[in-house]
Amino acid sequence: MTEQKDQKKDTAQKDSPTKKTKPKGKSNKKDKANNKEITQLKEQVASEKDRVLRLSAEFDNFQKRKQRELDEFKKFANETIFKQLLTVVDNLERAIASTKENSDKKVLIEGVELTYKEIIKLLETFSVRAVEAENQTFDPNFHQAVTQEETDKVPDNTVTKVLQKGYLLHDRLIRPAMVIVSKTNKEKKTNTKEN
Repeated sequence: MTEQKDQKKDTAQKDSPTKKTKPKGKSNKKDKANNKEITQLKEQVASEKDRVLRLSAEFDNFQKRKQRELDEFKKFANETIFKQLLTVVDNLERAIASTKENSDKKVLIEGVELTYKEIIKLLETFSVRAVEAENQTFDPNFHQAVTQEETDKVPDNTVTKVLQKGYLLHDRLIRPAMVIVSKTNKEKKTNTKEN
């Protein structure tokens, strides 16, 4: 029996794979290749980190430059309007100076009217126009009612008087018109119903 066991051990040892030992030369080559690959990957990662940092810095600089340009634009955006307003100021100064030299009120009125026309023309150049209000139906989107006036001359809720003009910039309201709105006289209505 012991012989059979020994035989089985021998055949089991023959059948089982034996551990192969690696020669030392091949192992060193693989380790060197792995180390070289790791070193290359580390260099690539460092290079990418550097590239990302540079891109981030460039983007920050771009944002700062755009913000400076925007601030500059906001600061001087109205320059053309103000240049044209200066001619209006010049005309007003001339009108004031001429009234000091000449006491004729007619000359002053003409000068002020010319200056007014010049201002209106300037506003139209920049797409600023007055809101239509006189004898129009009251519209809270464009009119601001200050008070009501009892009258039978116009229908109820009609603008009877403009106290201050309203203005639109393109299609946007920049100032509503301050108006007085009509209201029918209740006493007269009741008197006419009774008769």
